[in-house]
Amino acid sequence: MQKALIVKEPRVPFTFVDVAIPKPGPGELLVKVLACALNPVDQGIQAMDMVPGVIYPVVLGFDVAGDIVEVGEGVEGWVNGDRVFFAINFGNSHGGYNHGGFQQYTLASVDAIGKIPAHMSYAEASSFPSTFTTAAIPLMAANPIGAGLNPTFDPKVNFNGETALVIGGGSSVGQFAIQILRYVGYSTIITYASAKHTEFLKSIGATHVVDRAEVPIDKLPEVIESITSSPNGIKIIYLAVLRDDNVLKAAYTCLASGGQMATAIPTPMVESEKAKLPADDRKKLYGVWASTRIEPNIAYGKEMWKNLPALLEERVIKPNRVEILPGGLTAVADALPKFFQDGVSGVKLVINPQDTA
Repeated sequence: MQKALIVKEPRVPFTFVDVAIPKPGPGELLVKVLACALNPVDQGIQAMDMVPGVIYPVVLGFDVAGDIVEVGEGVEGWVNGDRVFFAINFGNSHGGYNHGGFQQYTLASVDAIGKIPAHMSYAEASSFPSTFTTAAIPLMAANPIGAGLNPTFDPKVNFNGETALVIGGGSSVGQFAIQILRYVGYSTIITYASAKHTEFLKSIGATHVVDRAEVPIDKLPEVIESITSSPNGIKIIYLAVLRDDNVLKAAYTCLASGGQMATAIPTPMVESEKAKLPADDRKKLYGVWASTRIEPNIAYGKEMWKNLPALLEERVIKPNRVEILPGGLTAVADALPKFFQDGVSGVKLVINPQDTA
């Protein structure tokens, strides 16, 4: 038996239960969970039932790292003891207790998993799966899914001389957006973020940090124009945070005619958000459904999971800074509301379910 934290039905508090350790089926792995990163979507499902298709009861926790302890039938290339990180598919959540990181053991699918580099901790590795995907799909995947910057991770792609903007660069997703833009060669990467993160954000690729405490969001277009010495706007923007409509409007104002804005906005909300903006068919806006195991993301997801482990091994892409919460699963219920209270900045909150008393 193992300890698990479940949501029995929509909009009810978490419940602790003892459940059986699942057996991996064909194409699956059983993993001992040694780190699970917390995400706003965990709170969104538990408190707001915000993701369509979730089957209750459900174990949440979508970004997982741990050790393989059993290999399912037909699985090749993976053995017991491998240190792995992987995504749980929340686009079509399974329900029941076999999947999800808010428990001590979970099943993983071999089509969305990678080996953890020796230099990286379990907690650091757990910062990647859905968070990196949230940045990568709308930036890298081919049109019309995303901006198509580099769908195949071709190392020859280079946007040297070009400028990009990341709004919310201090967030976990924003940090990965900055690194992706650096990876594809952008010369100038401006980010709108808290000044306290300046040194770190510059270390991962930002060239300019605009302090959000000093510059109101409605003044951001003026500051961007002064940095770029151009009134024509920026061709590629990543919007990592959407606290209110003013953020989206300011980002859209910064966007050049013919430009593309990739966002962390869930795909079903994109059209309603776009309706709030001035009509302009020359400006493209992309949302994201941050799973590589649902269409239309599957083809891109195969490329991402094929290439991501090497980028981590070579330290081209670095993990989020992490804060490990004591108490294992007991820390989850109190920690998740912080995402909606502006109480998480610059770090990824992570638990180790094995620490649950």
